[in-house]
Formats: sequence, structure tokens, C-alpha cells
Amino acid sequence: MKPLSKNAIIGYPAGIITGITYGLNPLFAVPLMNKGAAIESILFFRYFFAVLILGGFLALRRQDFRVSLKQAGTLLVLGLLYTSSSLFLFEAYNYIASGLATTLIFLYPVLVAIIMVFLRVVPSWPVWLAIAATFGGVLLMTQGEAGQSINPIGVALSLGSALVYALFIVIINRSKAIAVIPDTLLTFYALTVGVFVFLGKIIISGTSVTSGITTGADWMNLVGLAILPTIISTATLAVATRNIGATKASVLGVFEPITAILVGTLVFGEPLTSNIIIGITIAIISVTFMITVTKR
Repeated sequence: MKPLSKNAIIGYPAGIITGITYGLNPLFAVPLMNKGAAIESILFFRYFFAVLILGGFLALRRQDFRVSLKQAGTLLVLGLLYTSSSLFLFEAYNYIASGLATTLIFLYPVLVAIIMVFLRVVPSWPVWLAIAATFGGVLLMTQGEAGQSINPIGVALSLGSALVYALFIVIINRSKAIAVIPDTLLTFYALTVGVFVFLGKIIISGTSVTSGITTGADWMNLVGLAILPTIISTATLAVATRNIGATKASVLGVFEPITAILVGTLVFGEPLTSNIIIGITIAIISVTFMITVTKR
């Protein structure tokens, strides 16, 4: 077995942390949604608190917030892509089952690989095999909602979420304009864009900004949502993408549905089926294979 490079030692754990922390979304969001909190409000406060916390952290570290006009343009695009991915995903839940939406969104590693091919960066065969196997694992994990009608709008929104998220990952990996920007500062500006987007959505929809958010536990859930699935997840994604490449970093996203399913089982009492166990096993074996066989 080939020894792991320095980039791999940094990048693979970062990618796994990205998937696990992003998969914690249901832990904080489901209790809020069950209480009737508006999706617009949840997403707004998720990004707002994330910007406040991360901005304070960067200020304490005396981070220079200045960026060039070209860098600002790229950061704006990144912010819009990341925000659009969240918007499309939550809207998709209004039309199709969450399991189907999760499966469709996990096409993003395939889309990342295809985009990278057009950029003349062709993934090796172990990476393609890992992509196919992890997608198969996710497909198994999310089975169990057969017979439910498939709304083409929900499918389109899910695929749209996958596409913009794939573009987000590729730009972080390939853009020379933002190559010198620290991962935490990149995350700060991407999330800042989201604050304004979701605030605008609240204003347009006429939703009360604190709709359904009434107790201390609600606010703590919003803070948890801001820290783990938002700040840490986005920052570690940037670290992973820059160290092991866009395609491999996206494959490690399989830990997102794994974590979300385990949260559903352990916290919310959702059933743990044999399909889920087999799917998780396939996904973990696939990722382990990719890490051990590839150099970087």
C-alpha cells in the first residue's frame, strides 16, 4: 500500500468531517420544523449566526478581510451557488420524498467528475469505481418509499441542487483568484451572501423572521445549525477540496447521508433497515478503497 501524502493526511479527514457535520442538519433542523418554524427563517438564522460567530473568530485572529474586486466576484458566485443548493434542496422536499431527494443530490460527485473531465482533469479508475459504489450505497440507504409519486419539479430541484453544489466544489478547487484566500475567510464571505439572499426571501414572502422560534431550545438549535453543518462543514470542504481535489472530496460526502440516517435512527426513532446497513457498509468500503489505492 502506498503511503499517504501530506495533502491526503489533511484532506481526507477534512472531507470526512465535512460529510459528518453536514449530515447533522436534521439533528437541529427537524425539531424546529416540527414546531412550525418557517424554512426561510431557519435558513436565515443558520447563515446569520454562522457569519456572526465566524466573523468574530476571524476578528479576534486579526484576519485581514480585504479582497480584490476579482476575488469579490468569485466569492459572490460561490455564495450564490452554495445558497442556491440549500434553497433547491428545501424546495425539493415540498414535492418529493426526502429519500429520493437525498439520492438525486448525491449525484453531485458524478457531476464533479464530469466537470473535471471537461477541465482536462480525468479521475483515475479507483475514483470512478468509488463514485459508482457510493452512489449505489446511497441508493440502498434511501430505499423504502416505493409507490410514492415522483413529481418532476422535485426531481429538477434536486438535480439543480446537485449541479450548483458540484460547481461550488469545482470553483474552490480550480479558481486561481481565490487560491490565496484562507479557508475560513472564504467560508465567511460565502455565508455572508446567504444571509442577504435568505433575508430577501423572507421579505418577499412576508414571513415573520421569528416564525415558530419561541424557546431557548429553538435558539440553541439555530446556533448548533450555524456551527456544525454550516461553519465547520463549509470550511473543512474547502480544506479537503484544496488538498485532495474536487472529485475525491465530493466522494467523501457519502458520510452526509450516513450521518443523517444514523441521527434519524438514534435520535428520532426512525427504523434502521437491512438496506441501510448494507448501503452504509458499501459506502464505507468504497471510500476506504479509494483512500488506500490512490496516491493523493
